[in-house]
This record gives sequence, structure tokens and C-alpha cells, in this order.
Amino acid sequence: MLDTTAFDLRRYLQGNTHSIGVWITLIVLLLFGLMRYDNFGGAYNFSSFLNYNAMFIVIAVGMCFVILTGGIDLSVGSVAAFTSVVAAYLSPYGIQVALPGAVAAGVAIGALNAFFVVAMRIPPFIATLATMLGAKGGALVISGAQTISIDWGSNFTRLGMEKAFGIFPWTIVIAAIVVVALWIVLEKTSLGRTVLAVGGGEDASTMMGLSVIRAKVFVYMLSGGCAGLAGLFLASGFGAGQPLEGVGWELSAIASVVVGGTLLTGGLGSVTATVAGALLLGLVFNILNFENGRGVISLSAYWQMVIRGAFLFVVIVFQSRVAASGKKGTV
Repeated sequence: MLDTTAFDLRRYLQGNTHSIGVWITLIVLLLFGLMRYDNFGGAYNFSSFLNYNAMFIVIAVGMCFVILTGGIDLSVGSVAAFTSVVAAYLSPYGIQVALPGAVAAGVAIGALNAFFVVAMRIPPFIATLATMLGAKGGALVISGAQTISIDWGSNFTRLGMEKAFGIFPWTIVIAAIVVVALWIVLEKTSLGRTVLAVGGGEDASTMMGLSVIRAKVFVYMLSGGCAGLAGLFLASGFGAGQPLEGVGWELSAIASVVVGGTLLTGGLGSVTATVAGALLLGLVFNILNFENGRGVISLSAYWQMVIRGAFLFVVIVFQSRVAASGKKGTV
């Protein structure tokens, strides 16, 4: 017999007012695109949109965990560029070697971030800024400042250019698996509760006997691993390791997390809402491209950045108003 109290929508909305705004905005923007543009809901646009944005989804959910502890990771874009080069060099051995190799390279840089932050007590902003520069320099050094072509004879390109069962791109399938796994970690495990507790108050968490060090090491290694996976997607989807890519990806990841309602001070956030934030950012870009294609207006890439920034500001203001009204309603 079904338990009618297993999922109370009203209770869920009251407890997640910080993330309602991003879902509302995402749905409204989707409806706008479907009504205004031909082929917006077509299979090609749907598939290419998910395939491209899979990189930003995995980076954003990794960043979400770091921010939940009150930290920050500025290195993710450079790590993705570095691991795309690593993946390209490993591509002759196939995806079975390139995938763990790229992720391991990202995890290693994440472990370095964790060492700086936890053991050396360097502020996360400074520590990850240093690894950002180091990873970017490393990518240029090992690639000779050139794109590194992948081996087209191996199965490496199947990840970025083929679909699982002919339906969804492999990249978004893997990204979905990562998202579900991390949602379970955050919502259903003691490690996830510790991550939230650390963001709510590190000193208090230590006094409660929680494993603060383990949680902080975990989130930085996780963020590095997610960036490594994004680098793998980049190399497989574009056919080359890209040492000059990844510029500004850390800002996009932070924006996705913030738009999803996660507090920059930590302690409150959502993996699913972060995914919605990443999709929202990608959707804005997608709609602007469709608008350019209509020929009514012509927006350069620079103006598109301005519009995306202004749109993000409006969404964040909307988020804060919805959250504030939700809190008043529960008083």
C-alpha cells in the first residue's frame, strides 16, 4: 500500500525555497524557446545541447560540494584543460585507459588543493588560484602550447560523438550517473551531512566530533575528479586535447551553484538545483544563438556575455525574493 506521506510537495517546496527560482526560470525559458524558435525542441538541438553542457554539469556539481563546505575551487577550468591533453595522449589506448587516467589526473590536482587548504591552512581562494595557474602552465608545457590530436582509430571518440542506445549522448549519461551518485552522497550519507555541517560551522562540527578533515579532503578531490571528467568530455567531443580551453569555466561553475540556491558561505545547497543552474546558463546561450539565427538582431559574443550576466543577476534577485517570502510563510 502506498504511503501518501512519502512525498509531500508542499513540504518539499517550503524546505527548498532557496532553489525554487531556478526551476521556475528554467521551465519558463524552455517554454519560451519552444514557442519562439523552429527546431528548438528537435532531436539535433536537444542532443547537442546536452552533449556540450555535460562538461559544465559535472564541473558544477563538483564545485557545489566545495562551496557547501564554505570553500572555493578556482582551478577547475585549468584542470579540465590539463586533463583534456592527458586524455588525448592516452587516447591510443582507448577510453578504458583514457577515462580513469584523466579522472585520476584531476583527482591528483584536487588532492594537492586539499593538502594546501587542510594541511597548510592556506585560504582556498589562494590555494586554488595557485593550482589554477599551475595546471594551465602544465597543460601548455606538456602540449607544447598546441592542440593534441586524439587517436581516431581507437574507441576514444565514442564517448563524445556517439549516443547510448542511439538515444542520449554518452557524455550526458555519464554526467547523469555522477549527479545521481553525488545526490545520494549528499542527501543519504553521513559524509554528506558532515559536508553540510562543515559549511554551517567548521568549529562547531569539530566540537561535535565530525570528521571535518575527511570531508574537506573529499570535496576538493571530488572537484578535481569532476574537472578531470570534463576534460575527458572535451577531448573526446572536440577531437583534440585543448590546453587553451577552460578559461572562465570556474566562474560558470560558481554561477551555476549560486543560481541553484547554494549559499557561498556554505551549509545550504542542492545538487539537483545546481544541475538546473548549469542547464539554465547553457539554455540562455542556446536561445541567444537561435535569436541570432532569426536575423532580426545580431548579437556578438561580447554582447551575449553582457546579456547572460544581466540575466543571471535577475535570476539571483528572484531567487532571494522567493527564499525570503518562503521564510516569512513558515514563521
